[in-house]
Amino acid sequence: MAMADVTVLGAGIFGLSVAWACVQRGARVRVIDPHGPGAGSSGGIVGALAPHVPEQWNDKKAFQFDSLMMAGDFWAGVQAASGLSTGYARLGRLQPVADGAALELARARALSAADLWQGQAVWEVLRADDCGPWVPASPGGWVIRDTLTARLHPRMACAALVAALRARGAEVVADHAHQGAVVHATGVAGLAEIGAQVGRSFGNGVKGQAALLALDMREAPQLFVDTVHVVPHADGTVAIGSTSERDYDDPASTDRQLDQVIARARAAVPALRDAVILERWAGVRPRSRSRAPVLGVHPVFKDQFIANGGFKIGFGMAPKVAQVMADLVLNGVDRIPTDFRPEASL
Repeated sequence: MAMADVTVLGAGIFGLSVAWACVQRGARVRVIDPHGPGAGSSGGIVGALAPHVPEQWNDKKAFQFDSLMMAGDFWAGVQAASGLSTGYARLGRLQPVADGAALELARARALSAADLWQGQAVWEVLRADDCGPWVPASPGGWVIRDTLTARLHPRMACAALVAALRARGAEVVADHAHQGAVVHATGVAGLAEIGAQVGRSFGNGVKGQAALLALDMREAPQLFVDTVHVVPHADGTVAIGSTSERDYDDPASTDRQLDQVIARARAAVPALRDAVILERWAGVRPRSRSRAPVLGVHPVFKDQFIANGGFKIGFGMAPKVAQVMADLVLNGVDRIPTDFRPEASL
């Protein structure tokens, strides 16, 4: 590539997705990351594309809903271009209902979902006995089932994005001069860089720990039980996560906190009790001060752009993030919600 129209700094999920959206519109794109693709939290193992609850609707929830509805076509396009599986499937999610008050709330949310999700997905309350052996124990015998939740394998998805970009003539490299429009998708380091420039916190890293178990439930829905995500993957593994740690010494170590997550999952889901642990993982996820993704014109670097702060929902937000950032960078069209703009975190 002689000259790039767009340079994306950072090969995590936001950087790769924005690059892909720009390539699909005919732009010449170069992605630069000295650590390699998916080297940060985007190289994790959980991959739960789960919606916020359907109530108290706001721009963030509406944006996430749009993105989750876009995800099937987005990842199918990546898979077609790359020839690689992303592990994406929209198989829904089951959540046990704790007590009578939770049951009443779940039924109210079912009514909200019927309106807010526009008939494109369902949130419903079912008898646990009607949901098969994979469903976790439920104190009152009821579970919530939603059909909006999907899953992918983060590492497979990042690898497929890189292959799709290269198949379309884009570059993914460790170092190069910046050319064309510059998009900063640099995760925790990028948030810290802005904080240092403006003299106050713009965001921080939040550590998460997760585990990968050997159990083939690839056609089963996700579970959310006792604050733990249980995500069956397409490769015959099940991911369990995660912790949320503001204070930590070693960003890459696992400890008793992960042991507790695994124990809670095994206690709630009998099928997991004898499954072999294949991997223990830890990483640090970028959370902006506003707790929303940060998209738009970069708050420090003049005439450059930012896509950061995916935190726990980066993969679920990525299709829509990619769309609105490509609109802005290539066409000057700004469709970014007010709560997502950098000013919200300053």
